[in-house]
Amino acid sequence: MAYWLFKSEAHTWSWDQQKKKGAKGEPWTGVRNHQANNNMKLMKKGDLGFFYHSGDEKSIVGLVRVIGEHRPDPTDETKKFGLVVIEAVDDIPKQVTLAQVKAVPELREMMLVVNSRLSVQPVRDAEWKLICKMGGMTKAP
Repeated sequence: MAYWLFKSEAHTWSWDQQKKKGAKGEPWTGVRNHQANNNMKLMKKGDLGFFYHSGDEKSIVGLVRVIGEHRPDPTDETKKFGLVVIEAVDDIPKQVTLAQVKAVPELREMMLVVNSRLSVQPVRDAEWKLICKMGGMTKAP
């Protein structure tokens, strides 16, 4: 299993909206960056990810699961980019802010720190476990 981070502006697509979609999930449309799209191409059903509110909030707020692998994004008129489908899994008991992530030496090479603008990014196993712990999860899924 691989781990990922999905970034969204809370006013555009929020964690609460994602949770309301339930088990049917929601297509992660609108990605127009080649590196982010390539990351989605690597995703497999069952992979887990952090749901991150960018913008003013800048914090990890929930966990998601990939339930649909990469396919064309019907919102892309150029036909160059795709989407995956994700479902909400759980809230993070204590949101983990970007400032908190940056303050931890073990996370200094995390993609969120070194390339914070990338909207869909990989998360290493050790990073996943540490952030789950920081977020108050007793056991990292």
